[in-house]
Amino acid sequence: QVQLVESGGGLVQAGDSLRLSCAASGRTLGSLGMGWFRQAPGKEREFVAGISWVVGRPYYADSVKGRFTISRDNAKKVGFLQLNSLKVDDTAVYYCASAGAVRSGQLQYDYWGQGTQVTVSS
Repeated sequence: QVQLVESGGGLVQAGDSLRLSCAASGRTLGSLGMGWFRQAPGKEREFVAGISWVVGRPYYADSVKGRFTISRDNAKKVGFLQLNSLKVDDTAVYYCASAGAVRSGQLQYDYWGQGTQVTVSS
């Protein structure tokens, strides 16, 4: 089992920045990668960013490419998502996730945090 706890969300103005954190505990040695997702009220959850520990190169949704950056600390127990140049449309609950398997070349996320709210005002 893997436990994930997000933090760092808040209320900011358009153009501001935030850094979200994802603290992991439990059976984390089996994690093949991590990702960030977000869900706005009344909308489907969408992929934001992800990274495989083996491949190393991060990947991003087109909507956040060039503005958001995914990273981790040296202990590989805390993940981060740096959100720059925030837009009103970025408003959502942001979730981190751990991938425990690979299917058809894609990470399969099986553990999720509780989410942290990011609200961007104009």
